Amino acid sequence: MDLWDLMKSGTLSEILDNSNDGLNVVDREGRIVFANRMSTDYAGKPLEDMIGRAISDFYPKAVLLSVLEDGKPIHDKKIHYIGNKKYVVNSYPIFIDGKLEGAYSIFKDVNDVDSLNKKIKALELQLALSSVEADPMSIIGKEGSLEKVLVSAKRTVASLAGPRHSIIIGESGTGKTMLAKMIHNYAVNVGALDRNAPFVEINCAQYTNSDIAAVEIFGSEQGAYTGSKQKKGLLEQASGGILFLDEAHALENYQNLLLKAVESGKVRRIGGVKEISVDVIIIAASTKNLKDELLPELYQRLAQYELVLPSLADRSLDEKADLLDHFIRKYEDAVKHHHKINYRVVLTDACREALLKADYPRNIRQMRDVINLSIDAASPLISEIQEVEDIVTLVKLEHLPFELAGSKSEKSVTVPTKRVESMIAELSSKGLGPRKISNRLKECGYDMEYYKVAYHLKKMRKAD
Repeated sequence: MDLWDLMKSGTLSEILDNSNDGLNVVDREGRIVFANRMSTDYAGKPLEDMIGRAISDFYPKAVLLSVLEDGKPIHDKKIHYIGNKKYVVNSYPIFIDGKLEGAYSIFKDVNDVDSLNKKIKALELQLALSSVEADPMSIIGKEGSLEKVLVSAKRTVASLAGPRHSIIIGESGTGKTMLAKMIHNYAVNVGALDRNAPFVEINCAQYTNSDIAAVEIFGSEQGAYTGSKQKKGLLEQASGGILFLDEAHALENYQNLLLKAVESGKVRRIGGVKEISVDVIIIAASTKNLKDELLPELYQRLAQYELVLPSLADRSLDEKADLLDHFIRKYEDAVKHHHKINYRVVLTDACREALLKADYPRNIRQMRDVINLSIDAASPLISEIQEVEDIVTLVKLEHLPFELAGSKSEKSVTVPTKRVESMIAELSSKGLGPRKISNRLKECGYDMEYYKVAYHLKKMRKAD
């Protein structure tokens, strides 16, 4: 039986047709002996048009041809095919009675895998750009506006009498979470906490009501409420480390439970009777004045140290310049790490001045996002980059996601309508509704309520 007779077996063909991988078999001359359904679909030709013809007519870069030359298998070879099609292929020689009679390839479409990898890379890049700094000695302003607060932050966990609870006070975006994480890292580094001590955080205001936040923090027992299951709370999970309660004012009626846990070192799950011992350092934070929001006894317990973070507006121009340079370096480092490109960002003088003098109501977080958006606007897309090792990007005034309103204050900022409408259209095309679009715009520094977004969407649809 020769190779042609072997592949004429109807049962074998049926089995191979049901494979999710593509299969091509060729003879010694590179002519197609068999191709399964996956391969014919991929080539866009019926099987009868492919049999007997050269594999290169349908797969110009067929790895099989190399196998036919030396009789050696080839593994995991990536090939770019027509358009955006891409597959990974394994090819093997076929020997009959010790003689090379042909070869076969098994290939898998990797477009979906590549797409997923690109999304993962993009996510990793965004995480790298928004990650907080763990080292208190590297923070900008450590010898200026943040000098006193950093000294106090170290004392919360490294005083001779032992760790203390603390409260962080600051506007949104001033770095409260960053400071809490730095306290944890510092405590681990100096041995005040074990190396594996947990850092658990929760934004109490992210839940629709305080009952849900309470279940997350204190845990619950099965049957405590309809559908409830036994659940370990964050206080238990944070035992031996730090629990960071952001927007702690949202606890509302459950402050007494937190006070009891702080005073006794024990927690009782919602609906439970058993008291569970916990050893937790609590750091509470809020954009509101916790002295007015918390029970006096709870505030007194938690505010053993008050750490006040200045707003970006209260920081010096030199510190703002340092922050600007820091975020630029972080962008460059992230691109180099994820795309292996020596990336350099250059700002024009006008662009740099605009970024430094702009008003950022949401403080450092907003400044960081505006800088990243500006560099994004000036940078090439991944699809536009060929095999290069060095790229220099010039960021101009036109790339900023805002424009200065010179007629008012040099710090005041107005939002150009075209820019906002473009962002609204893009976010809407991704399936986001008015409320989510409004939240995204606010994250980028555009204070537009959801009903105004809905109005703009309505106008755009009418225009279409």
